[in-house]
Amino acid sequence: MIEPGMGRRTAAFAAPALALALLSIWSRAAAGPHHSSPRIMKVLLSSYAAELQLDGQKLDKPGFERIFKIPEEIVLPAGAAVIELTVILKPNNYTTITRTRRVNIAGGADMIVDLREEDPRRPDRIFIRYISTPPEVVNAMLKLAGVGPKDTVYDLGCGDGRLVIDAVEWYGAKRAVGIDIDPARIKESRENARAEGVENKVEFRQGDVLDIKDLSDADVVLLFLGQDLNLALRPVLQKTLKPGSRVVSSYFTMGGWKPDRTENVRADDGTVYPLHLWIIK
Repeated sequence: MIEPGMGRRTAAFAAPALALALLSIWSRAAAGPHHSSPRIMKVLLSSYAAELQLDGQKLDKPGFERIFKIPEEIVLPAGAAVIELTVILKPNNYTTITRTRRVNIAGGADMIVDLREEDPRRPDRIFIRYISTPPEVVNAMLKLAGVGPKDTVYDLGCGDGRLVIDAVEWYGAKRAVGIDIDPARIKESRENARAEGVENKVEFRQGDVLDIKDLSDADVVLLFLGQDLNLALRPVLQKTLKPGSRVVSSYFTMGGWKPDRTENVRADDGTVYPLHLWIIK
């Protein structure tokens, strides 16, 4: 037997319960389907202390293999099918390498992301801390390159512009170009060129040397960068420089590409700089 008012009381209790159920369903939907995220993500790295980031947020855990439980340790973006992992490597005190990888996270399986090697589709970005070249080494590099009046000289990672300026001022190069990623260095280079009165024979460009695709205009290319950058630039040097062009690198070599000549120069502070010359065949 139903007491009078029973239906109204049942409805009164049912409404909040229905609202809570709908809220729960909406919350799960907003967070995305549970199976869209892997349960475990293992990231393989070449450096124990490398910094790892997920979509710009630092994941603070050291190791060559970093294992993350999802969503207990990291929460993936709601509804995202692809994330971006970034590793920042510092192989020495003057080089910073940034490597990125886009990872498809659709599906619920565990996954392994290998960041130990560069992805050719997304080349590493390499930043070299500025270290000025001693004047005696500048002179020796230009002399080893045989810079003369017919030459267009490129200095990749030009710093304050001293190699570019001396190439035209003291060795008579018809033109010289300096490229550096740091706008402050480019500003300084232009000021130095004006002070020496050679601004009409030199050009300074702000940019990443890794973006250079063609050096066919150069007769001489000068480098004081790092082993990683030298290796990254090697294909462009070999493919686009014309026969007879010269490449001189201070200190760093080119892996399996053996130099035609190497000289050691002692700076005034006693530091010995090996200078390497390659001639394009």
